[in-house]
Amino acid sequence: MNGPSSLAARRIGIDTYRENVAYLRRDCPVVRAEGFQALAKVQVAANGHSIVAVVNVVDDAALLGECELGLSEEAFAQLGVVEGAAVAIAHAEPPASMPALRGKIGGERLGRDELAAIVRDIAARRYSKMELAAFLVATSQFELDRDEVLHLTAAMVAAGRRFDWREHPVVDKHCIGGIPGNRTSMLVVPIVAAHGMLIPKTSSRAITSPAGTADTMAVLAEVELPFERMREIVRAHRGCLAWGGRAALSPADDVLISVSRPLALDSPGQMVASILSKKIAAGSTHLVLDIPLGPTAKVRHSDDAQRLKKLFKYVAHHLGVTLDVVITDGRQPVGRGIGPVLEARDVLAVLHNDPDAPNDLRTKALRLAGRVLEFDPDVRGGEGFAIARDILDSGRALAKFDAIVEAQGRKPFNRAAPPLAPLVFEVLAADDGVVAAIDNQRLARIARLAGAPKVAGAGVDLLHKVGATVARGAPLYRIHAASRAELDFARRVAEVASGYTIGAAATAADPLPDF
Repeated sequence: MNGPSSLAARRIGIDTYRENVAYLRRDCPVVRAEGFQALAKVQVAANGHSIVAVVNVVDDAALLGECELGLSEEAFAQLGVVEGAAVAIAHAEPPASMPALRGKIGGERLGRDELAAIVRDIAARRYSKMELAAFLVATSQFELDRDEVLHLTAAMVAAGRRFDWREHPVVDKHCIGGIPGNRTSMLVVPIVAAHGMLIPKTSSRAITSPAGTADTMAVLAEVELPFERMREIVRAHRGCLAWGGRAALSPADDVLISVSRPLALDSPGQMVASILSKKIAAGSTHLVLDIPLGPTAKVRHSDDAQRLKKLFKYVAHHLGVTLDVVITDGRQPVGRGIGPVLEARDVLAVLHNDPDAPNDLRTKALRLAGRVLEFDPDVRGGEGFAIARDILDSGRALAKFDAIVEAQGRKPFNRAAPPLAPLVFEVLAADDGVVAAIDNQRLARIARLAGAPKVAGAGVDLLHKVGATVARGAPLYRIHAASRAELDFARRVAEVASGYTIGAAATAADPLPDF
């Protein structure tokens, strides 16, 4: 940083979501002297720390003093200064990996060192969101070959912290996503941990979906566990259900996800690198991967599912991970609830062996848990499902789940999920017939418009699944919202297209074979 100028730091209460943003007055002497412009990148330094930030220019004197440097919430936390502290600011040098990025934009194949340089710069927040978007679009348009995916995954692991549990095997289960209500991880973890296997489960929060596993777990327990606290809980209880971002296990992936999800970019290469980098950083040696297949799932054709399976297997093998990939039925949501509280309700019902618990969620979780248990050298192939079912039926899974919740920090809702959002609208069947199909994406969008996951009790409560017989005027699902505006948003979209296809009995497709 050449000839930095000094300003007073001011915390600006703006959430820029994983992007460092600096705010400068247009009439600031430093702006005039240094020629800073909107969207330029600057280097900000104080107390031996420095960050790279994108400049936003302010014209309102009420927002920022003439000789102040405003910092977004993300930038303020990254820099670690107190408000009013003197900070130095200067033009930032371009990221060292920029030539590699330009090469990928031009369709070039990148090598190990080039991808490692890009990932280091991403993790250090040296790229703006526009540059990140360019990288993501380029890797989608010019699809990464399998060795590029391997190098990208390895680089993402190297850029963050990594657990070493000093035992074998360390197991995990993960789904590629796209299916609302698919909260099997919250059942698999306590079953596997109760069996005695180590399962340090880290999950993501939702960006464009109605809930991630971390959002659903967060209605019952704390999920933002620091690295060392997560280690203690897993050692004591053999498992956890935590948000991966707090432990900084794959920081480059967290930054990339903040851009890729809103853009609905989910290329196979990025997906493989994202998932496997998080699992390897968490210390996992064995992984069961769920790839749902269906007309409104992320993967819609069996050939695509097989190609994705082979890519996962190739990268996992070269990075020392034993991988079991299962292609499952993704034609409709799993369970009945879509949204954090509704999904937590379904999970608790299964754990309590409630006879009204959603059977599809219970059965899928038992099958996945059984596959994980078969990584235990003392469990023979084909025996895992029965062992998992015994652990669930006996109450041992519930006891383990309660222990994990207590260790992470139980939320003040006793042993039940918090209440649902109070405003309700029922979406009714337009015709007599059989539910032939349910659109995952449509139902997820309606749940988000209702307020999920930001409003934990908002979402969609399904009353019928594929194959059910319904009468004209009967409710198909209920929308829960906390405000009239959110309920109206969701209602209007549902009235245009409910997401349900009603037809004759013969039109309801048979379940897709899985496992």
